[in-house]
Amino acid sequence: MTDVLKIALAQINPTVGDVQGNVALIKAARAEAAKAGADLVVFPELSVSGYPPEDLVYRKAFLDVCARAVETLTAVTADGGPGIIVGAPWSEKGETYNTAFLLDGGKAAGQRFKHHLPNYGVFDEARVFTPGPVPGPMVFRGVRLGVMICEDMWFEDVAETLAESGAELLIVPNGSPYELDKPDVRVTHAVARVSETKLPLIYVNQVGGQDDLVFDGGSFVLNTNKSLAAQMPWWRSQITLTIWAREGSAWVCKAEPLTPPGDRLENVYQAMVTALRDYVTKNKFPGVVLGLSGGIDSALAAAVAADALGPEKVHCVMMPSPYTSDDSLEDADLVAKLLGVRLDDIDIGPAMQAYSNMLAPIFVGTNSDITEENLQSRARGVTLMAISNKFGKMVLSTGNKSEMSTGYATLYGDMCGGYAVLKDVYKTTVFAVCRWRNANKPAGALGPDGAVMPERVITKPPTAELKPNQKDQDTLPAYEVLDGILKGLIEGQMGVDAVAAKGFDLAVVRRVYKMLKTAEYKRRQAPPGVKITHIAFGRDYRYPITNGFQDEGGKA
Repeated sequence: MTDVLKIALAQINPTVGDVQGNVALIKAARAEAAKAGADLVVFPELSVSGYPPEDLVYRKAFLDVCARAVETLTAVTADGGPGIIVGAPWSEKGETYNTAFLLDGGKAAGQRFKHHLPNYGVFDEARVFTPGPVPGPMVFRGVRLGVMICEDMWFEDVAETLAESGAELLIVPNGSPYELDKPDVRVTHAVARVSETKLPLIYVNQVGGQDDLVFDGGSFVLNTNKSLAAQMPWWRSQITLTIWAREGSAWVCKAEPLTPPGDRLENVYQAMVTALRDYVTKNKFPGVVLGLSGGIDSALAAAVAADALGPEKVHCVMMPSPYTSDDSLEDADLVAKLLGVRLDDIDIGPAMQAYSNMLAPIFVGTNSDITEENLQSRARGVTLMAISNKFGKMVLSTGNKSEMSTGYATLYGDMCGGYAVLKDVYKTTVFAVCRWRNANKPAGALGPDGAVMPERVITKPPTAELKPNQKDQDTLPAYEVLDGILKGLIEGQMGVDAVAAKGFDLAVVRRVYKMLKTAEYKRRQAPPGVKITHIAFGRDYRYPITNGFQDEGGKA
């Protein structure tokens, strides 16, 4: 009987669809774990294919490549080194499953299918996979391992069945994307399963960005007394060896020093950095180009880009109009100097005049209005896209969630771009994160030490500067009010009356609700951006554009 087991937790960053690259990652991690003396290496959910593979699962050619990769990894384990638990999509008898394989000694020692397929928020696994039966344990070198894949840990039945079937240790491969407060939720579910089964638990999550999702890692181990025996870092790849010993009838993990969690603002910032870095690098862009206005949103976007990619890959462009203030010119210049990024100045005045002349015959007899304001934003969008086309760098959009919610953004103007790094960050959070970054440089950041923007960028009233003396608050409620209302309407999914009952003026809530509803057509045309909150625009938020429902409130 085995009385000591060394299990390595492989917190890696796979790329969806890059099966060959993912297999290389898995092999390298296994080799590192073997040098440390590991008996078993546990990888995140669907590490072979990358997670989430979405409709790639419908392609037989993709499934065939994944199957050959599993065969390759099986053969690798014939060297007498550690076994591995690794995930891949797997077809069997006409059905396709989200599968975890136990590979050891050159053989497939077992496989288990995911039972609970999430079908909410950003998840649509029930669309592409078939649910497997409630699994039993798999035997690894005399030890009965209870493997439950990600969502299976969130329910009682799988862990209960594994315990009743004689499992000695629970292992949970995960592809759990980040959102605010998600790490605490994961631990809560894990503690519940340990309490119910009286079994220790290993939780292995992936790291890295995948389109509008980002994975934060934070893998951990719980002993049967529900204490943390291991806590891996957030936001970086790492291999951690855990030492297990049989004490009586139970397995106990030797406690190691724990990585302390970052605070909420640090995690928001790291989510943006990690997501942007992987979106740019995995899609092979040479860098990013963005408009630097002298305002807080573009300053934060530039800071995130410099920390994610390095200042040398960030190209900022100041595009003044006749309404651009000297303060904005000075602030944009200072932000670029603090970050060490390139800044070019392109006057859009000639483009404004050209549009005015071109449209004069058809606009004759009308007054200047928001049309002319938006032409400025669109001239800037065309300018950035031209630079992107010429030099290959991706346009980084700088709009925040408060703007995306209310439609306070211009289609084909400031909304143009390949990625919107602040898309799920409310304006009040933008202010807080900017202050945090000025006081802190996060681990792994490639940007400069110290402050990355002048204080005036944070404290001056936000403005689009599309007409004289313009301020955001001319059109929108104060951001503290606006964001409170939006959080109720979006994340809280509350009605107008319920939001007003939280202390907001009913007329203001009605106005914000109307803006939120009518801006849906704009959001459908916005670039992707990283999910930060519980409900992000996109796959989390599926409201129809053509929508006759109007919640007026005040009628209860």
